[in-house]
Amino acid sequence: MSNNASPDEEPIASRRLRYLSLEWIGALSAEVAASEHMREIARHHTVGVTQIVSGGPEGDVSYHLRVAEGDASFGAGPADPEDVKMEQDWQTAIDVATGELNAQEAFIGGKIRLFGDQQKLLESQPVFGALDAVFASVRERTDYR
Repeated sequence: MSNNASPDEEPIASRRLRYLSLEWIGALSAEVAASEHMREIARHHTVGVTQIVSGGPEGDVSYHLRVAEGDASFGAGPADPEDVKMEQDWQTAIDVATGELNAQEAFIGGKIRLFGDQQKLLESQPVFGALDAVFASVRERTDYR
């Protein structure tokens, strides 16, 4: 069996990804794992966040971000341990991800429901700033519909 991809196959780094698919989660997981900046942030912050998005094309999707002791991970399923859980519907998730809706406005308007340690979430804002930078390369390849 040859290790060469067929001409019809795109390399994974350039392939289009459907938002919140397992392939999309996997691509973000790889980016987070490779990010020195995320590891640096994780030396100074500890938080486990679970996101649940309901009503998507593949049903409900759960994924997490966990940073602690210099390690950062992103993946399918809930954070362990989980400090904060956020729930939203598919359209809200798309609107926030594409910049059509500000996340704080979505929270204030009740479109994002937050459970758990809100203070820890506020203290972890540098984590989400670093994560946004990591998302940039995957965001460019993401199909949201």
